[in-house]
Amino acid sequence: MFAILSAGLAPTIGLLSYFYLKDKVTEPLSLIVRTFILGALLVFPIMFLQYAFAEENVTNNPIIQSFFLIAFFEEFFKWFIFMFSMYRHPEFNNHYDGIVYAVSISLGFATVENILYLITNGIEYALFRAVFPVSSHALFGVIMGYYLGKAKVMPEKSNWNKGRALFAPFLLHGIYNYILISIKSNWIYYLFPFMIALWFLALRRAKKANQW
Repeated sequence: MFAILSAGLAPTIGLLSYFYLKDKVTEPLSLIVRTFILGALLVFPIMFLQYAFAEENVTNNPIIQSFFLIAFFEEFFKWFIFMFSMYRHPEFNNHYDGIVYAVSISLGFATVENILYLITNGIEYALFRAVFPVSSHALFGVIMGYYLGKAKVMPEKSNWNKGRALFAPFLLHGIYNYILISIKSNWIYYLFPFMIALWFLALRRAKKANQW
């Protein structure tokens, strides 16, 4: 069990530390812990909703499963938690802060999901989970946080950027899931370049936000 917990937490600590330390003005650790816990707690209601829809046999279509059942539910709830808990918080006061808190929420969710998966399927999947699902959640968080930070510092376009903060990670997450679900063999040839492009996009957004 200790090995599974260590394997589940290691990529989270690395990714969260990376994006946290890139912040020119670091955020209070208490808020990072708070948003991380809120993200972690999201796993259970989302799992319940996904299970309920699966029981109703509405997940046979890979597009519905990829974009609606997984991507929309997960990204909407992460977006909602950010809006509810952090958007009006006084510590959220510059562009890059959005990335820090959104990544924290996303990695809280990804960590619990990852540990549950490793408990069920075995620690041999730890490397795959670290490289793909956990890091992709962090990168979706970067994209979400970039637009939420932009909404915060550009109030004249606030609603537009809030919408983009939900739509962009939802679309990317849906594409990621569709590759895994619909391409039964040789999916690595599609997913690997997708992840490279996602890293490139997220790091460009993070750099731009940090220069604001």
